[in-house]
Amino acid sequence: MRGWRAWGWSCGSPDPGAGGHEAAELGARAAIAEAGLSVRYTSTSALVNELAEAEAGRRLSSAIARYSKVDLLCLDEFGYLNLDKKGAKLLFQIFTEREECKATAVATNSPFAEWDKTFGDPRLCAAIADRITFRCTLIQTGTESYRFRVTEAERNSP
Repeated sequence: MRGWRAWGWSCGSPDPGAGGHEAAELGARAAIAEAGLSVRYTSTSALVNELAEAEAGRRLSSAIARYSKVDLLCLDEFGYLNLDKKGAKLLFQIFTEREECKATAVATNSPFAEWDKTFGDPRLCAAIADRITFRCTLIQTGTESYRFRVTEAERNSP
């Protein structure tokens, strides 16, 4: 299936305050796992930290190779924390290795216009956005926060 290609599918949800991107990502993870393919879920900051530690221990190549083999890489909390230039470059290497070969799902509440703050370098930001959005399926889940809705409902219930 071309739109759900295990060798180059991307999914993004650049929506402020959304909560449904988790459901879309969970559905994708379940479908891939049921097909017998490998799935790895991590937060973006955890991945960047792992890559920085691997680089410090002179194991960066093996860490990147490990993430390159996973059929679906799900990155959550994309854009929540600003990355230093080194962290952004490490993350860029993951996207470059996976581009058009493996599926990547990115969950974010940050609109594309704010990504330059996350990555600190407009050129690097553009390169990352280019790799994420190339032949991607973009799922926008709305602008109302699920957590806010639940909290308001709990406050308003007798």
